[in-house]
Amino acid sequence: MLKGKHIIVGVTGGIAAYKTAILIRRLVDKGAEVRVVATEHAKQFITPLTLATLSKNPVMVEFFNPENGQWNSHVESGMWADAFVIAPATANTLAKMACGIADNLLLTTYLSAKCPVFVAPAMDLDMYAHPATQRNLKILEEDGVHIIEPESGFLASGLKGKGRMEEPEVIAERVCDYFASPFVSDDLFGKKVLITAGGTVEPIDAVRFISNYSSGKMGYAMARQYSRHGALVTIIRGAVDERLPGSIEGVREIAATSAEDMGHKVMEVAADCDIVVMAAAVADYTPSVVGRGKIKKSSEELILKLKQTRDIAASLGKVKKDGQLLVGFALESDNEEANAISKMERKNLDMVVLNSLNDKGACFACDTNKITIFFRDGSSKHFELKSKEQVAADIVKETVALLAKM
Repeated sequence: MLKGKHIIVGVTGGIAAYKTAILIRRLVDKGAEVRVVATEHAKQFITPLTLATLSKNPVMVEFFNPENGQWNSHVESGMWADAFVIAPATANTLAKMACGIADNLLLTTYLSAKCPVFVAPAMDLDMYAHPATQRNLKILEEDGVHIIEPESGFLASGLKGKGRMEEPEVIAERVCDYFASPFVSDDLFGKKVLITAGGTVEPIDAVRFISNYSSGKMGYAMARQYSRHGALVTIIRGAVDERLPGSIEGVREIAATSAEDMGHKVMEVAADCDIVVMAAAVADYTPSVVGRGKIKKSSEELILKLKQTRDIAASLGKVKKDGQLLVGFALESDNEEANAISKMERKNLDMVVLNSLNDKGACFACDTNKITIFFRDGSSKHFELKSKEQVAADIVKETVALLAKM
């Protein structure tokens, strides 16, 4: 599972440090080679001898060994590691990481690391809930750090609440899960990706609305795949299938309701993104007038007047910055290829993904999809029916290749 992987385990000064011994054992049992870097305060909770015995490597605390002058290079450690797991991560260390402070070996190693970083916070409930800590966690998440949320339970203070470090077995499994995907790489490390997903809801009155059958499955599959390539992913979701996960590791989610709401949020976030993938099924029309209460049944027919919604993709195409990649989706039933290419050209997209309503198994809410991708240089690629997770991997692969050419 982790055979041949190099993992640095960072230990900070918290009572949960005793659990780190178990975490190291689990990682070693799964085949990883483990090195430990600890803060000076961590030694007050668990001895370097214990950590060294379990990891089978000397524990690094100081920048150099005072007895023989041997240098503990944080740069070398950062390049050596395939993953960096900080457990426990105290409020103090999280704050320093968020601010880029480098006053000990663990922090300088973090700033030198080119690998995925996992942190398992551990502290008292009030410290964890404090706005400063939550703000720091949000900053780290936006920087691409994987946050392994603490559990709720009895704490060292005697209080009960959220702040217990997640169990070592769970932390080890989270690291394994990261490396389990055959698509994992760091070719988009640090790149910011925005994905829209699901359908929009256009209100008719206080209780009724117009929408579509989009489930959001394709958008969520792409969010997972981009995240596994090291990207910092934001997903703006409309109405999605309730069976989809409420959150994805390392992915920021923003809820949007109507086409207008999604448009505002997309334009706000997209300006800072390297890749924008517009997979949401945004309504083309919305009611001109929305009833304040419930429209009562009064006649056999009700005429609903609609107006065009904002074209989000076209708006993005007008303000597209150099080096930014715009990806659109085209769901067609007639003149499919011509309509998809026209959409790409009119809206200044770099590539468009064509879905056909005529392809069996490529419909709304399905777990499979069948696509053709068209590029601005006139080329295209056709893909057979496969799972949406595999389709997402294909799309990511093509965007990575296209971004490299820009």
